[in-house]
Amino acid sequence: MDSEKIEDIEIRLLLEAIYRRYHYDFRNYAQASIKRRLRQARDRMGLKTFSALQDKLLHDPAAASRVLRFMTVQVSDFFRDPSYFRAIREKVVPHLRTYPSLKVWIAGCSAGEELHSLAILFREEGLEDRTLFYATDINQEALEIAARGIYPVERLKTFTENHRLSGGKSSLSDYYTTGYGGAVFDKSLRERVVFSDHSLVTDAVFSEMHLISCRNVMIYFDRDLQDRAIGLFRDSLIRNGFLGLGSKETLRFSAHSEDFADFVREEKIYQRRKA
Repeated sequence: MDSEKIEDIEIRLLLEAIYRRYHYDFRNYAQASIKRRLRQARDRMGLKTFSALQDKLLHDPAAASRVLRFMTVQVSDFFRDPSYFRAIREKVVPHLRTYPSLKVWIAGCSAGEELHSLAILFREEGLEDRTLFYATDINQEALEIAARGIYPVERLKTFTENHRLSGGKSSLSDYYTTGYGGAVFDKSLRERVVFSDHSLVTDAVFSEMHLISCRNVMIYFDRDLQDRAIGLFRDSLIRNGFLGLGSKETLRFSAHSEDFADFVREEKIYQRRKA
């Protein structure tokens, strides 16, 4: 048996161990992605095999936290893919204006860049006061970063340009102050945010959402897990509610594709059908 097949066996056992010991279920994540991330964790921790990594994390919760960080934290930007946010602003917001109150779910929010982008967009469009945001992720450390709203100043140039290209109606600098190498975003942007530990793999629906934005999360799932997540989104949305995905994600091959209609096809924004 070659070393690649042995690694595959080790990884399956490792993922089962993570699930049984810590209840994080990565067993249906896309194999290529999960292997790449686990290799990074193994090498960074100075271990030679995945079996050694399994032994360490089974007996050391701190090591498990480090591994979880490798497996879940995504690096994003404010207004990443500005054309997506422009489509939300110009095509989706006019529909959202017709509701007296709104619920928006940012699923897999990671360190909060997408959350802050939508909070700023909703403020600029006059919808913030009637909106409750739900920001969820399985990584508690990422949720804490999102709740602090502090980002490296080196990233502000990209954030600012993306905001402008998204159709921003003010200067991004209106929303933050700088100091000690960090950009601190206005805490008022997070006053209407509920941060919550939630897994698309194992947890239940959030109900009565008007907009769900889940970008660049399902690319790490296999087909069965993608179907589960999309089913959750369908059941969480009101009729005619909106779902936004990442540029490399699609509903086309999902078991639930008939429950959605293309709304802005090129930006992967879908609308739940009435019934």
